[in-house]
Amino acid sequence: MRLNTLACALALLMAAALTACQPEQTIIVMVVTATPTTESQPTTQPATSGGQAAPSATPAPVFTQSPVPTASAPSAFPTPTVREIYVAEQVFQQGRMFWLEPTRQIWVLLETSPGVGVWQVYDDRFAEGMAEFDPSIVAPEGLYQPVRGFGLIWRGNPEVRDTLGWATDGEFGYIANYEYQPAGDLTETGYVAGPGFHFLRSQYGEWFRFNEVNGTWQAVNRTTP
Repeated sequence: MRLNTLACALALLMAAALTACQPEQTIIVMVVTATPTTESQPTTQPATSGGQAAPSATPAPVFTQSPVPTASAPSAFPTPTVREIYVAEQVFQQGRMFWLEPTRQIWVLLETSPGVGVWQVYDDRFAEGMAEFDPSIVAPEGLYQPVRGFGLIWRGNPEVRDTLGWATDGEFGYIANYEYQPAGDLTETGYVAGPGFHFLRSQYGEWFRFNEVNGTWQAVNRTTP
């Protein structure tokens, strides 16, 4: 999966919600699907049971331009997008994974040093009927093998598996605070988009910043928008 796909998906979602505004600013809004009524419970699995390993996703992150205003929108610099979105999260020994409902993508945070690391984006290729986990992979006591979409990526990509290690808890779904800060330049002809920053709040209250310029993430201190 490539980050330009992420940018295009977000652009399509945001463009649908553009409304009339004053000439001095452009308001971009992410459209989010219906909010679930309850949180999902931790997803765990027995150490051994039937099933086969599912095929893996193949990442190919390319960091290109961010969402851009429509042609009919004013040419001023766009304002940040602040939204609540439904996500799933799982913490690992050396990183974590997020599933984002609006784009149906999985963000993998590979920790290279405490609080910083590499950000990879994958399409969620899990489909109902696939094996949810590999019974031949037995996690150490107190740790977990990820399942479903997270498991596809973890099992099929040695770099991801070796860097993340085992999951330290089950997978949880919840409503998260999300913000996108666009970047770019104002020229004589209008706004020219450039790589921006995503912010996402974890279920544990941590904030993570995702940099489109170089495909990295970082834990940051900030208040809830």
